[in-house]
Amino acid sequence: MDVFDELLGGVRGRGAVFGRSVLWAPWSLRFTDGAYLTLCVPLRGAGWIVPEGGAPLRVEVGEAAIVRGPAPFVFTDDPEPAAGAAVRDVRWSGGLGGEQVPLGEIDAPTVLMAAAYDVQAAVPQRLLRVLPPALVVADEHDCTPMRDYLEAQIAGPGPGRQIVLDRLLDWMLVCTLRDWFDRPEAEPPRWYGALGDEVAGPALRAMHEDPAHPWTTAELADRAGVSRTTLAKRFTELVGEGPVAYLTEWRMTLAADLLARPELTVASVARRVGYADAFGFSAAFKRLRGESPSAYRQQTAATPLPRNREAPAG
Repeated sequence: MDVFDELLGGVRGRGAVFGRSVLWAPWSLRFTDGAYLTLCVPLRGAGWIVPEGGAPLRVEVGEAAIVRGPAPFVFTDDPEPAAGAAVRDVRWSGGLGGEQVPLGEIDAPTVLMAAAYDVQAAVPQRLLRVLPPALVVADEHDCTPMRDYLEAQIAGPGPGRQIVLDRLLDWMLVCTLRDWFDRPEAEPPRWYGALGDEVAGPALRAMHEDPAHPWTTAELADRAGVSRTTLAKRFTELVGEGPVAYLTEWRMTLAADLLARPELTVASVARRVGYADAFGFSAAFKRLRGESPSAYRQQTAATPLPRNREAPAG
């Protein structure tokens, strides 16, 4: 599996809620629920994303914005509204602010589609936590037919409508993230850039493909076709830590998500990430995560993923 696919495979609509808002100027929506990620896609018109403490970003039809929580942000028609201008708070439990009317009956409103993602899995967070507070990415692949289809799905009922929305929005989110990380202004984690290196790349991919394998620096160097010294030096220069340290951190990231599955014992999680016994695994997990696997599991069980539901438009 491609490493990017692996990291974002857990970002699914099961942790998202969706809504549509039809708006006439002047308008401002303040998103206050602290979602891990919010995807904003204008289906018609345009607006400004104003992150808390950040510079406004304009987003138009043909573009998508992603805002990283938990800080509130505003989507507005004017980044410098007049004093006393009304701002509607958006809580996903109550839906998006605005008026819901049939899309075909409006000439030129602003129509916003938004999706909130509560990403609790540790694997995708490993990539997503380096995102800026807000980003805007232009559609470079002419996805107009896809947006039109999404608009139609949001506008009316139909068999399997929810699962269609789930997958369409997953697709839009992942495509937006992929396009962002390909841009020169993006600052991906160091290991992400190292994937394309002819020395560090093969070692990184090997560890991701089979994290439970008892990798040694010598075996990883063979994968890259270089000496152990060359691999260790190049890997550390690009990633910021040696291959063994990276492997341990990656195993603990995988383990964090496995521990959220109640059917797996700590011992079985240990084996899945390359440890012969639970004691050695527990010591490594506590060293890197600051708490034992059992304590982490109890904390995770207390904050389950939310049920997937669509937020009613206001």
